[in-house]
Amino acid sequence: MSLLGNLITQVASSAMDPEDSKRNPVNQNINPRRTGGLGDILGGVLTGSRNQTREYNPQRYDTQSDNGLGLDDILGGLTGGGQRGGMSSGTGGLGDILGGVLGGQRTRSGFGGKGMLVAALMPMVLSWIQRNGGLSGALSKITGMGYDKQARSWMSNHELNDNLDPNDVSRLFDESEIQQVAAHTGANQSEVRQGLAELLPEVVNQLTPHGNLDNETEANQEIDQIVSQLSSRLGALK
Repeated sequence: MSLLGNLITQVASSAMDPEDSKRNPVNQNINPRRTGGLGDILGGVLTGSRNQTREYNPQRYDTQSDNGLGLDDILGGLTGGGQRGGMSSGTGGLGDILGGVLGGQRTRSGFGGKGMLVAALMPMVLSWIQRNGGLSGALSKITGMGYDKQARSWMSNHELNDNLDPNDVSRLFDESEIQQVAAHTGANQSEVRQGLAELLPEVVNQLTPHGNLDNETEANQEIDQIVSQLSSRLGALK
């Protein structure tokens, strides 16, 4: 069962789509802006364009099993067949999925689209939450920096996310990490900041399905497992 399965599998599906770089190209001239809901970059990745819709629902909070999310299909696609080939269980191998997507990007020539950008930002967001003491610690830091109103909207299952201003992202994330993601994905730094300003709120949204911290232990365990799976898989590709 997984809190982040719906979000991560939809991001992975977009990143693996060979048409994503055409539909949602990176390194475009954008005007960073504070958005609501899924926002500009994340919304384009998760809901698609007028001609290509996706199945992500930001208000879908019910935890899903592997088969309910199609994790087996994605894992099979990453391993070149229908078998997991030693992939981790637990949270459905979500870290394995991200690791496979990002590891595959290393071996391809050229860059992907915004789906690949969001896939690259996911470990950055999860590691940031982990480093700041888990979900409650991360939220305490965010509210302590003056983003109390925004944080409440992220936890709500009735309100749209009140996202961060992309210009404030550097207050939370290290500038070198932003530069590294930009270099690896071909996106410009404005897009990286915009993506982070939209992804962090949606991750918190999915980790707090009841609008509170009642399931914090489950959320932190899932983050730890995803980060561990991801580190192992990318480490094996070095």
